[in-house]
Amino acid sequence: MSPQRLVGVALAVAGAVLLWLGLNAAEAPLGQLSETLTGTYPDRTVWQIAGGAAALCVGLVLAVRGATR
Repeated sequence: MSPQRLVGVALAVAGAVLLWLGLNAAEAPLGQLSETLTGTYPDRTVWQIAGGAAALCVGLVLAVRGATR
């Protein structure tokens, strides 16, 4: 397995975990209360969702590109 593919898989797994944590935080009672009162989710939740989605996408691209080379 190429190093690029290993990094891609690790990044995809880390991104999936971050995305899962962010989505759970958004559905938590405190996250819902914050969204109700302020109209937006806490910064940490937004960063977890955005960062997790980005890391997941980049990781999948690296894993696929590493597999084809």
